[in-house]
Amino acid sequence: MVGKPTLRVDPNDSIGHTMTKNEEFEQAITKVLELLGEDPKREGLLKTPSRVAKALKFLTEGYDQDPQEILNQALFTTSNDEMVLVRDIEFYSMCEHHMLPIIGRAHIAYIPDGKVVGLSKIPRIVNVYARRLQIQEQMTEQIADAILSTIKPKGVAVVLHARHMCMEMRGVQKINSTTVSSALRGLFKSDERTRSEFYNLINTPTPSNF
Repeated sequence: MVGKPTLRVDPNDSIGHTMTKNEEFEQAITKVLELLGEDPKREGLLKTPSRVAKALKFLTEGYDQDPQEILNQALFTTSNDEMVLVRDIEFYSMCEHHMLPIIGRAHIAYIPDGKVVGLSKIPRIVNVYARRLQIQEQMTEQIADAILSTIKPKGVAVVLHARHMCMEMRGVQKINSTTVSSALRGLFKSDERTRSEFYNLINTPTPSNF
């Protein structure tokens, strides 16, 4: 996300100087602190613009990642045609409306049709879409469609459970609310038994011995 240096003229510098994107970012955070009534020069805030810039770049690194490229790195031929489920994948995102945290878990299943993907790639796909400014409903659809278009399984199911800080920290301030969203494709949508098996599996308590 680091772009090429661009020419910016400092109003206090008659010659002007080249300002990098990082410097622009930090300058913007400094301005926000000032608008909040803070003193960016006080001890506790001296490095805050730099820290915030780095944090936001990390939390939005999904814009620079290609989900299909990630999945294609670990596709393997298989004769298995039974459900593959990865559940309780923790994720952290930010809502695109307030840039406040979304904290949740993802449950993802697919039914192979000649190909399976390395298990570690499923959580990585969640991170690709979580590390963008998001709404939960859109993220759910994006994960399902990425798996469907790349692995080409007989079906895909994605369920996200999440807490939204824009509801808990501000607005209605409902701290015990959870949002659930789902995206079903192929057999998970057309076959009731497959769909029921998926929901039963994700709702079964996790064993405590591992």
